[in-house]
Amino acid sequence: MFPGASADREAAAYVVVGAPLDVSTTFQPGARFGPDRIRRFARSYDDYDARTDRHFSDLAVHDHGDVRAWDDAAEYLEYLAGVVTDAVWDDAVPLVLGGEHTVTVAGVRAVDPDVFVCLDAHLDLREEYDGNPLSHATVTRHALDVADEAVILGARTGSEDEWERAAESDVTVVPPEEVADWSPDFGTEDGGDDERTVYLSVDIDAADPGFAPGTGTMEPFGLMPREMRDVVREVAATGSVAGFDVVEVNDRDDGQSAALAGKLLREFVFADAAGSDSDGE
Repeated sequence: MFPGASADREAAAYVVVGAPLDVSTTFQPGARFGPDRIRRFARSYDDYDARTDRHFSDLAVHDHGDVRAWDDAAEYLEYLAGVVTDAVWDDAVPLVLGGEHTVTVAGVRAVDPDVFVCLDAHLDLREEYDGNPLSHATVTRHALDVADEAVILGARTGSEDEWERAAESDVTVVPPEEVADWSPDFGTEDGGDDERTVYLSVDIDAADPGFAPGTGTMEPFGLMPREMRDVVREVAATGSVAGFDVVEVNDRDDGQSAALAGKLLREFVFADAAGSDSDGE
């Protein structure tokens, strides 16, 4: 169980779902161990958050446990999307723990957001990778089959075709050196009063590998952990996020990546809960 995620399922405002898929990792495998490691390295964190004056265990978080993965990615994503959809239908925010980034496809399909926001070193806009259209290198392209727009924060590498796709009007790429100055502004649907919904995905490789070496495809010149924390807080505080995940943590470090992932999940919940309380006042 994720520490503090002790709420009953029926009363949950947030539902943690582990998704240990690890079938298309292209360099260093081990993402299958991500959900367990994130839970493990979150054990040392205090329940209380001074910034928001809240206890994590009071925020109605439930841990569903892991959805056991198998080799057929398409079949697995369909099943995982059903589990995440159950949380959405119960008016809870799903918090998916990867697993390779491909699990985000299931989360996006379940949430059906207007905007896909991703912290990632890679563009992930490929149509296929090594002949596989459901590779972790195709996630943002799949997200755009559902969402109207994608915002990729911290991207610093991609193929020539990916950069051409990223230049289209439905994609915004914010390079690492500009992330600190970026502010979320998702607008409303068709100029109306309803805010556009957001799915927020954190690929841990958005961080510079000096801070998060336990990931499949490290890419230097990345983000500082505080920059990632600030993005997660600011996006969560908009009150527009209907789904969240943190992915691509593996077992090839001493816990730095898992510790950062668990902390970012907590930061999301604290900021989202604080924003929800403010909206209700």
